This record gives sequence, C-alpha cells and structure tokens, in this order.
Amino acid sequence: MKHWLLPVLFCCLCGGLWAQTGDYQLVWHDEFDGSGPYDDTVWQAEQGFVRNEEYQWYQSANAYRQHGVLVLEARRDSVPNPNYREGARDWRRSRPYARYSSASVTTRQSFHFQYGRLEVRARIPAVMGAWPAIWTLGVQGEWPSNGEVDVMEFYHIKGKPHILANAAWGDDRRYHAVWNTKTTAYDHFLERDPYWGEKFHTWVMDWTEDYIRIYLDGELLNEVDLTVTINGSIGRHTNPFHQAHYILLDLAIGGQNGGEPSNDSFPMRYEIDYVRVYQRK
Repeated sequence: MKHWLLPVLFCCLCGGLWAQTGDYQLVWHDEFDGSGPYDDTVWQAEQGFVRNEEYQWYQSANAYRQHGVLVLEARRDSVPNPNYREGARDWRRSRPYARYSSASVTTRQSFHFQYGRLEVRARIPAVMGAWPAIWTLGVQGEWPSNGEVDVMEFYHIKGKPHILANAAWGDDRRYHAVWNTKTTAYDHFLERDPYWGEKFHTWVMDWTEDYIRIYLDGELLNEVDLTVTINGSIGRHTNPFHQAHYILLDLAIGGQNGGEPSNDSFPMRYEIDYVRVYQRK
C-alpha cells in the first residue's frame, strides 16, 4: 500500500495521439521506444528517501530506456544522505546513507486524467524485497484524502509473494486511510504458467463515475464501488475519485511492506513496455 503525504494543486489533461479501441480513444501514451534517457518532460523523477521507510534512495540515474522499454533499476549501493542528522527521529534524516538506489517516476507535473482506462504492460521483479508498483494519486488534497489507486503492487505477505490491487481514501484522522485491498497469491499465476515471472503482463484500470475495476491480463482483481469512497472530515467528505489523478511507476526496496532483499537479487529490473490512457469518445 503506497502512501503519499504532500498536496498537489496543478491539474490539466494533456492531449496526445488519438486511436480507436472499441468505445475508447487513446488520449495519452508513452511507448518508451528506443534506448537512452527517458523523456523528463513527461516523467518527473522522485529524489531521496520518500515514503514507507523504504530502503532505497530514489534517483533519476536508475531510470532509462533500453530496447523499447523503460527500466527502473534497483542496485546495491551506498548513497550518502545529505539530510542526515545524528539523533534525528525522522527516518529520512536518521540514516547516514542508503544501502540501495532505485527509481520512481511520475506524471505529477505533466499529465493528469479523470475517468477512462489506464493500461500498462510490464515485467516485474518477483523476488523477496522487491516492491514494484503502478499507481495513481489525486491532484487535490493531502494523502489519503486525495485518493490512491494501486493498479499493481507486488510484495511478500507472511513470507509468501502476492500481487495486490487497492484503493484508499481518508477518514477523520490525518494521514490515516480507509483501504479496499485485494490480494492474489503469486502461486495463482504460476499454476497457470510456471514461466509467468519471466514474461510481460498487462494491467488495466477501468475508471468511471461509479466504479474502478482493476484487471491483470483480463482477469478482474478488484472492483471498487465509488459510492462508498467518501472522505472523512479531513477531506471535507468529498470523493477523491471524482477528480483528476496522475500516474506513478516505482521500484521500492524493503520498507514497511517490501521485505528484506537478498544480495543476489541485484541489480533488480522493473521493465515497462508502455503506458496508455484511453477515454470514452
């Protein structure tokens, strides 16, 4: 379950190429064609220790395009923490250095959308300690009253790997979320295909005024009824899923949910083939 604590105020819907797919048309996409740096006017890199007491230091150098995919790479590292203060109680300041580096990119400053279909094709590192995610956050309000959708999370629960599909909104306590969480054991996918983890898969979020449905390779993982996703007093009883959201892709290590990684798991690669957003005609 990804968390975010900062308010965001900027909101726009960027146009893109238009293509037809049933009742939907493509309004925005990134295919990550070629190799080299990713487009930093589209994706903004997060920096440093960010959330969930995760082990990694986020930096833009760990994200790049290679042979038509976006690679978010986690590495064993030793990154000095410029915010370190001896005796600090905040975990972001109490660590003199980060043992790992990785990458997280967002469209917070470049692209937001409200309703439609988000489609992401990706290959995830399904190992202990890995915490890859595809998620969205609302542009208005502080977390969780801005609303969070975890289209995909992978991590170990009680020692066993799972894939999660979640939504969160606020209650009457600051920074305290109400969660709609569905977990699917990783073995569920391996039983169908023992080589599942070596392949790319497609995650879809279908979002209307009434519901959010999250699919993996066409299988429904979770359905969220948006008539009940009402914030508490902190969020002024608004519905955070009736506003625009932006997209985040990240590869976290350890922290509150990731688990302890093995040294032989690095470098660890999370590969994204494309990100596409469709809306109804």
